[in-house]
Amino acid sequence: MDGKNGHQVPRHVAVIMDGNGRWARARGMPRHAGHRSGVKSVRETVEIAAKRGVSYLTLFAFSSENWRRPADEVSKLMGLFLEALQREVDDLHRNKVRLRFIGAREQLQAELVASIARAEEKTQDNDGLCLIVATAYGGRWDIVEASKSLARKTVAGEISINDIDEDKLANELSLSGIPDPDLLIRTGGERRISNFLLWNLAYAELWFCDCLWPDFREQQFDEALAYYSSRQRRYGYTGDQVA
Repeated sequence: MDGKNGHQVPRHVAVIMDGNGRWARARGMPRHAGHRSGVKSVRETVEIAAKRGVSYLTLFAFSSENWRRPADEVSKLMGLFLEALQREVDDLHRNKVRLRFIGAREQLQAELVASIARAEEKTQDNDGLCLIVATAYGGRWDIVEASKSLARKTVAGEISINDIDEDKLANELSLSGIPDPDLLIRTGGERRISNFLLWNLAYAELWFCDCLWPDFREQQFDEALAYYSSRQRRYGYTGDQVA
């Protein structure tokens, strides 16, 4: 799929939105102010992804490890998440965006879980961009939960051990039924994937930038697309075979 400037557009883009706290600290502001500013970048990124023809956008909003942060920061994050969801869902729905959430919902507050369920139900028939939000999510947690599901099916006699292969496991993961990300974007200057979509990112192109998440805009998104377009995706084949 060709996007702006003839760039090849990835079908699925995943984003680690890093740098909110450092952005706020550099301005003498509390960390939660950086998270609030980061919501603007989320809104713009969703709009740009849709304009560029991306079909799936997965955002890492809150990781399994983020529960270790100070209780006050976690509380403010959850409140901001609920506020943003309630404020944005109608606009997303009007723009045909389909919302899906992945992660350990049982760890979230009841009000947030209910709001998530309403947003998913409201947008479930939309045929535009599929926006996937990873909350209380970890790649290792995802693989463990998938393994437990396969173990239960084996014990119940629904499948045998020899039936288990990569496809069977992938079908139990949070992104079941969704193509793996083609491109991972991480802001904030770190060069790691931090327990995000460990299985699904196996063949993704990785693009890292020093830009802090609240400053992430169309220019950076297009730079990531240009990088992706420059890559030859071989999946184990030689370059000559792909060509």
